[in-house]
Amino acid sequence: MASTRAKAQTFAFPAKEKEPIGDAKHVRNAIARFNQVQGVSDRERDAAWKRIRAAARRYGVDVEVRGWRQLMKKRG
Repeated sequence: MASTRAKAQTFAFPAKEKEPIGDAKHVRNAIARFNQVQGVSDRERDAAWKRIRAAARRYGVDVEVRGWRQLMKKRG
């Protein structure tokens, strides 16, 4: 079983194991699908966005939006 820390580095939403972020391709996909994740609170979205941003920096992925709320408006 993976540790909590390992899950947090692997998934944007580690408790639900949603939106893997283990490489650049998955980070881009997590951003594109962020508004499709259901059953999570705003607090979970805040934490997930921080994980996505950290992974984006790690893998050199440019993020055009400043926060997930802006992303939801842009996509929704």
